[in-house]
Amino acid sequence: MSLPAVERNRRARPYVLEESHFVPQRRLLTVAHSYVVGLNRRLAHELMRAGQGRWEVTCIAPRRYRGDLGSITLEPLPDEPCRPLPVGAYLTRQAHLFFYGAGLRDVLARDWDLVHAWEEPYVLAGFQLAEWARPRSRYVFWTAQNIAKRYPPPFSWFEQRVLKRADAWLYCGQTVAGTLGQRSDYARLPSAAAPLGVDQSVFAPDLAARRAVRERLGWTLDGPPVVGFSGRFVAEKGVELLLQALSASKVPFRALLLGAGPLQGQIERWASRYGDRVRMLSVAHADVPAYLNAMDLLCAPSATTPRWREQFGRMLVEAMACGVPVLGSDSGEIPFVVAGAGRILPEADAAAWTGAIESLLDDAARRRELAQAGLERVSREFAWPVIAERQLAFFERVVEGRT
Repeated sequence: MSLPAVERNRRARPYVLEESHFVPQRRLLTVAHSYVVGLNRRLAHELMRAGQGRWEVTCIAPRRYRGDLGSITLEPLPDEPCRPLPVGAYLTRQAHLFFYGAGLRDVLARDWDLVHAWEEPYVLAGFQLAEWARPRSRYVFWTAQNIAKRYPPPFSWFEQRVLKRADAWLYCGQTVAGTLGQRSDYARLPSAAAPLGVDQSVFAPDLAARRAVRERLGWTLDGPPVVGFSGRFVAEKGVELLLQALSASKVPFRALLLGAGPLQGQIERWASRYGDRVRMLSVAHADVPAYLNAMDLLCAPSATTPRWREQFGRMLVEAMACGVPVLGSDSGEIPFVVAGAGRILPEADAAAWTGAIESLLDDAARRRELAQAGLERVSREFAWPVIAERQLAFFERVVEGRT
């Protein structure tokens, strides 16, 4: 091949030097509405690091997205290895109906080896991505659906179309794999676990943050232990059971409840009985690590409903990464996330929750044991570099047809 021809090919597609041969570098496009939050883009960063020299990674994020706690505007972080490419996103208050603008279609028209859609297959945005990806691009979607559901049109049509287009899929946890793996349209496709990860450079034990937050709350370091909760104030997150369990506790406690939602008024009425022993706050995700460090244990008493069970429990891995012992219910994925690194309790048994909380409030040594077990489990299973390495290895098998 002549030198000009080599230069044209190099400009058309990046090459890397490997064993004295020019080898084409693969191109990965990863798209997610959750990338609007800087901490969530750690997956894209670690995919780029894991694929150094083998993969070129491009990350797509909405310019603006309205989540559970309000509108979030994309803010690039300093020194991001994989800077986000912003695109328009519309109707973002409706998770099933939000959609990406035409700018994403232009990006998907490029020559990608694999398109990774961190979007559910039955929502409009997931359907868009599958339709717009070039036929030669491998297409892999992610799902957290761990209850067998029959979606009404058009969502059932979206899911069917995505499944026909997809080359593989990723599942959030074991309950998702067990539920969807029974369906022939999912079972025919290769799949792999892709749990939610945690950034251990941000979520980590921090004594200074613990002291600063407690001072801000008007609490001393040597007062009663702090029982924590982080999540939406809704019935399915088990908030009412937690309040009932704490009310029955004969061991002194303080409570720090992070979140917002329709049960806020009920929580405020309950908190009024305890004066300055209870604090209820809505904080930005970037501030959550400091407030988790102010806790002595975190409770995740999620409650299964006919239409929902806990799909993962990100608050659990974030708390464990901060060295906070956790109590979780047996709803959905929680037992698989916690494993032996915390205590699992019946989701509707308030007496069992009271007993477990009292036991840990009274036993600082046991809290330290569970905290250490949680740190080790997070480092082994839920750190973003670990997840990215495994995910990229799966992508390589998909591209090579070896799944």
